Amino acid sequence: MSEACIVGWAHTPFGKLEDPDIESLIGRVARQAIEDAGVAPTEIDGIFVGLFNGGFSKQDFPSSLVLQALPELRFTPATRYENACATGSAAIHAARDYLAAGRGRFALVVGAEKMTATPNAEIGDILLSASYRKEEGDIPAGFAGVFGRIAERYFQRYGDQSDALATIAAKNHKNGVSNPYAQMRKDLGFNFCREVSERNPYVAPPLKRTDCSLVSDGAAALVLTDEETARALGKAVRFRAAVQVNDFLPLSRRDPTAFEGAAMAFGRALEQAGLSLADIDFAEVHDCFTVAELLVTEAMGLAPQGQGARAVLDGVTQKTGRLPINVSGGLKAKGHPIGATGVSMHAIAAMQLTGTAGEMQLPKADRGMVFNMGGAAVANYVSILEPLR
Repeated sequence: MSEACIVGWAHTPFGKLEDPDIESLIGRVARQAIEDAGVAPTEIDGIFVGLFNGGFSKQDFPSSLVLQALPELRFTPATRYENACATGSAAIHAARDYLAAGRGRFALVVGAEKMTATPNAEIGDILLSASYRKEEGDIPAGFAGVFGRIAERYFQRYGDQSDALATIAAKNHKNGVSNPYAQMRKDLGFNFCREVSERNPYVAPPLKRTDCSLVSDGAAALVLTDEETARALGKAVRFRAAVQVNDFLPLSRRDPTAFEGAAMAFGRALEQAGLSLADIDFAEVHDCFTVAELLVTEAMGLAPQGQGARAVLDGVTQKTGRLPINVSGGLKAKGHPIGATGVSMHAIAAMQLTGTAGEMQLPKADRGMVFNMGGAAVANYVSILEPLR
């Protein structure tokens, strides 16, 4: 069966942007991605929009906003997708299914979010919508508090991992310097990330400000098509595997220190691709908090449960390590506009695989892995990507 291929992409900077609303953000990337693919807007058969919102914007129902920027797409089917912080990947999976069903030849995927216009007091509560409010709705510090509790329990079970978390934060901030789209392009260094200070206070102990991803505006877009069509275009990145695994929403129903759904998604993706972790050259993973990257390191199989710090402290996940993780700076430095994140991860991976990642470029990037999750490892999406040969 012909697999879907990414043949075009576009990406705004992430951060506090002057764009007044999601309509502006969507418009910035939709036409750019189509032009990057080298096709005409009228060739797009389906539109897939990822937007979490949850209260960030009064303008919900965003699917037809693409038509505002591209009136040529009037009367084209357009649908909005949402799956918490994995919203972008949910839209990508829907586009892949659409192509596999033979319903169209080209699909446009857009992910966007406008977060910074929302008062800080409201942001935490909006993000708590990605948790199980019946049990977790009163946790202080919002979603940071959810992951603070996960980190606290992990520390109780496996010992203080503050050095590992600071190493992850410092790595991602250093990597973010080379990413022109990153919200924070500043190498903070290990010592700053390790120590509690006035500029780096606790947010949800043991997590400090440098352990938490940023509140961001931004958008990214992809154009997908089938392999046969992709071969006639300028560049193409093929999905070698794409897997979704969902776990219980309440943390009380599972061990929060083990991302079991994520581990299953990684295992199924590698099996689907006929590969092992040793065949992967880099990974873009969901580091909404540094403890999340630590647990993802274990879930993907780089280290046994409770021993992820070994891989982190030994440099395995550094840009020059055996399996570089978040060469883009990850959510930690790049930013985390919820609906755009999964689309961004795939776009950054596509850049690596086509040798167009600029200063982020790795010397060897033949296969890449993307892990995007919604909630605390509730909706788990893993993609394995490679250039179409």
